Amino acid sequence: MSIKITSDPAEVGFAADRLARIDRRFDRYVDEGKLPGYLAVVTRRGEVVHVGHGGLRDVEAAAPVTPDTRWRIYSMSKPVTSVAAMILFERGELELTDPISRWLPEFAAPRVYVKGAATAPGTVPAVEPIRVWHLLTHTAGLTYGFHHAHAVDEIYRRNGYEWGFPSGADLAGTVEAYASMPLVHQPGAEWNYSVATDVLGRLVEVVSGQSLDAFLAEHVFGPLGMADTGFWTDSPDLAALYTPEPGTGRLLRNDVMGAAATKPPTVLSGGGGLVSTAADYHRFTQMLLRRGELDGVRLLAPRTVDLMATNHLPGNADLEEYGRPLFSETSYQGVGFGLGFSVELNPVAGKSLAAVGEYAWGGAASTAFWVDPANELTAMFFTQLLPSSTYPLRPQFRTLTYQALVS
Repeated sequence: MSIKITSDPAEVGFAADRLARIDRRFDRYVDEGKLPGYLAVVTRRGEVVHVGHGGLRDVEAAAPVTPDTRWRIYSMSKPVTSVAAMILFERGELELTDPISRWLPEFAAPRVYVKGAATAPGTVPAVEPIRVWHLLTHTAGLTYGFHHAHAVDEIYRRNGYEWGFPSGADLAGTVEAYASMPLVHQPGAEWNYSVATDVLGRLVEVVSGQSLDAFLAEHVFGPLGMADTGFWTDSPDLAALYTPEPGTGRLLRNDVMGAAATKPPTVLSGGGGLVSTAADYHRFTQMLLRRGELDGVRLLAPRTVDLMATNHLPGNADLEEYGRPLFSETSYQGVGFGLGFSVELNPVAGKSLAAVGEYAWGGAASTAFWVDPANELTAMFFTQLLPSSTYPLRPQFRTLTYQALVS
């Protein structure tokens, strides 16, 4: 299934000449050798008003980006897994306040880092259990090995958890390994971007009695018609993955990481393992925009989607105030976090054109999406450049989209 324009932009309040600025800006990135290729999609009121693409999905093969190109969406998997967990919440299978040790006993007695080196960390007991909502909001105290910001990050790396998983690991064993390592902070005390959604994916498995891929296929992808989304693909339309060469910025093909998406994984990563297309992820964003329903199929109740898209950080704090200082190409000021998404609280604080109530997330290879309920707008950007902090692609895409919205 291919993504295509379904409406004249003017009919839903966009200026076509201003939307064309999106392609011109990202074509420059391609021409300058900063991006291999890209695909940008903008919709309003369910109508696709812009599909822009340029460059190559595979530079070495000279294969162009097309609307059908498949992309590693990495952390754009997190909202999908969060929706899966909320499906179970709606069925009464779990409560957001439940300790996760009810299903994952390895988390029965977590320890929290307080001092020392990664080789000999000093820890204390957690003062409260990790709860389901901590996983959904990244306040559990878990981390990522690739942060390089804390001794616990180093402990993750020493155990083989940085940009991937140790050879032979499965999801159950991976989650047990996470439980054996210290937390960065007490559960609920701070926001720290983390492997929490991988743990959430394992929770979905145990609660539902299905593997994560089977649950998503039956309860999310199948109902929404997302036939081209999964944990791997053998499609020739899969884009290659690139990283910038240190010093020169020249694009280097990264087949070491990129190959992981071409075969069934041993770890079903709900936090970063999915491959998708613009057409498929468009259907996911439209379900969210329509508050849980698409084409007569309802995944979630409207109130559930509203709850997910509300800031859950205590005191309505933003990430700048409540989060760990992690490098990002987007501002943490004026941005909160809900159940699986960032949530825009105050665009003035972040000096952006974002709309209050907009919720969003992105992936490590510079993909991004957002849903803007107030303006009935969604937008998606796809490329395969790792890491996402290389260039300010996301804030520029947001600006370019909103400057084209004229009514």
